[in-house]
Amino acid sequence: MTSAPRWATKPHVDVWRSVRRHGDTKTRKSRRSLAMPRQVVVVMRAHQRRELVACLAAGEEWTDERLVFPTEAGERRSALNVRRNFRTLLKEAGFKDPQAWTPRELRTSFVSVLSDHGIPIEVISRLVGHNGSGTTERVYRKQLRPVIAEGAEAMDHIFGDAAEGGEIG
Repeated sequence: MTSAPRWATKPHVDVWRSVRRHGDTKTRKSRRSLAMPRQVVVVMRAHQRRELVACLAAGEEWTDERLVFPTEAGERRSALNVRRNFRTLLKEAGFKDPQAWTPRELRTSFVSVLSDHGIPIEVISRLVGHNGSGTTERVYRKQLRPVIAEGAEAMDHIFGDAAEGGEIG
């Protein structure tokens, strides 16, 4: 008996379709399955429980094929609906000009935060479905701390830490 692959047991989201006009992802490399962070899993399970209760209260049969975040009418959200809800959340969060933002900024933030935490650009590129790291680096990565430290760290490792004699800075 073989065990299931590790990824198959982790809660994940499959990115196999797109909101693009023809419904397919931009490239074949864009098709991917992404494991969800634990915090997201907790929130999504709570959301699912609330949806199940609401469904049963309405006398409807539950199915796992239901939309996760449908419109009020239970339909698939359009890009306009998503932008409108996103901007409402930004307004509630106190953003000065919510109309200036789009959900696309979340992609840039995702790339920048992962990069800032030392995740290699090649890994980030795979996560966002890019063919290579060029687009990820040029378009999406906005370093929060643009200090490139690898050279100094390597020299400290090679020649020792000179700060032992006193504080630098």
